[in-house]
Order: sequence, then structure tokens, then C-alpha cells
Amino acid sequence: MKSAPQLPEHRLALLGMSGLVAAALTATPALAQEKPGRDYSRIPDGAYSIVAQVRAKSGKESELRAATLPLVALVRGDPKNLVYFLQEDRSTPGHFIFYEVFANKEDFEAHNAMPYVKAWLARLPELSEGGVTVMRMEVLNENR
Repeated sequence: MKSAPQLPEHRLALLGMSGLVAAALTATPALAQEKPGRDYSRIPDGAYSIVAQVRAKSGKESELRAATLPLVALVRGDPKNLVYFLQEDRSTPGHFIFYEVFANKEDFEAHNAMPYVKAWLARLPELSEGGVTVMRMEVLNENR
């Protein structure tokens, strides 16, 4: 019985790599389709959104960050919160921007009445320059 011809190692490696590339190219669209996009449908027309900022006092950047980071899990765990992002300016440590979305103003006010929000706000005179600046926004969809 004759054995199959043997290919040089470099050709075997090329064949293996081309197979991986072909598999990746054909699988990528399927993978992208399996992951649905964000469910923006849960954000109602006219939703109440907040863009807020706070700046740490000089030398208090780490303390403000440590006091603020726990808010991410707490706010995202609130069923009335639809979106919550905490961001820090890469070029100015201690400058934080908040992006929050609630269905309506009442849900946002209920959020502000939460004990953890009140406790965080109470620490700002010690940690921040001038407290929080808040812009109250309306989410616009194509229907508005």
C-alpha cells in the first residue's frame, strides 16, 4: 500500500493558516449576527437623561474615585435606571462625567433620594471643587 505524499512543513503551516483565515472570515458574520445590538427599545421617547460632572479637589482625585466607583454597581442595580456610565477624563484625573437615563423625572428624583446617592453627595464638599454640575436632557428618538 502506497503512503500519501508528504508535504514540507512550511506548506503544512500555510495550509493550516489559510484554513483558519477562511474559517474566521466565514464565521465572523455569523458571530456578529448572534450578538444582538443594544436594546434601545426599552428607552422610551422623551426619556429623562442626565449628563453630570464633578471635579476632584487637588490631591483628592483618588479619594473621589474611590467614593464614586461603588455607584456604578448600585445605580445599575436600580430597576428604574435604564443606562448608567461613569467616565473619567483621561487627561485630567479626578474629572468625572456621568451619563444616566431614566424613563422620567420621577424615576430620577427617586434615584437621588436613595441613601447611597445622598451619602455620596454629602462627601462632595470635602472631595470636589464646587459639587456636581448637572445638565437635564431629553432623549430624542427618530419619532421626536
